[in-house]
Parts: sequence; structure tokens; C-alpha cells
Amino acid sequence: MLPVGIPAPDFCLTDQNGQDRRLSDFRGRKVILYFYPKDMTPGCTKQACNFGVLYPQFEEEGAVVLGVSKDSAASHKKFAEKYQLPFLLLSDPEKEVIQDYGVWQEKKNYGKVTMGVVRSTYLINENGIIEKVFGNVKAADNPEQMLAVLKA
Repeated sequence: MLPVGIPAPDFCLTDQNGQDRRLSDFRGRKVILYFYPKDMTPGCTKQACNFGVLYPQFEEEGAVVLGVSKDSAASHKKFAEKYQLPFLLLSDPEKEVIQDYGVWQEKKNYGKVTMGVVRSTYLINENGIIEKVFGNVKAADNPEQMLAVLKA
């Protein structure tokens, strides 16, 4: 994971609508950048839906929410449409940004060790500096946690 206080690495990823998005496009706003393992899975769905429910409050705080996984833009589109997600989902099939942000890690599941995305969230300030880092977050609680951090 990246440390607090450094510039967040810029990137260009495709969103669920096929549009290229850069982190630097959101300068001047706080960015909740969250990494999740896979579209349509129970934990990821709960996390995304909770971000969706709270999205108007994130907007009131001047923040944008960006979700990143290695799923395709087409998968993200189905996910966003099925659950009416009001924020951008970014596709990183090559895992470049996932690796740049240090969230591609060893994971243990029922004693088996594999590599995968560790559910993690970054708060990036208006100037593109990493303000807070949360690793291995609980899917259902993460959106409320991030909103509380924004309001603090």
C-alpha cells in the first residue's frame, strides 16, 4: 500500500461507459478511490450498493467515488446498471493501477494462498495527495467509514 502524504499516482482507465478517465481529471475534488476484487460477488455488491446509497452525501462533501477492479468495462456496465450505481467503475484488466497502489497481494482463503486484490480504499485530497489509506477493509462498513472520515 502507498503511504499517506505522497502524490497519488495518476492513471488512465476505462469506465463502465467506455470513456477514458484520469485521476487528474478530478483535481479540485476529494477522491474516494476504492479497489475491490470482483463485480457481482456478495461483498463487492454490498460495498458498491452502500457507496451508491451514500453517494449524495459524498457529493455534498465535494467528493467523487471511483471503484477499481480488474473486471472489464462491459462487466462494470452490467454491474452498475443492475444495482443503479451512480459513480464510476474503472477497469484495470492489466492490473497496472492495482499494482501501482499496492493492493495486489497474497491472500489466504481456507488455507490456500493466492494472489488477488485486497479490498482497500484511498482518500485523495483536492491536490492529488494521499490523505488516508485503509487496507483490508470490511465491504459493508467501508462506505460509512469513508463518509465519517470526510466529515471529520
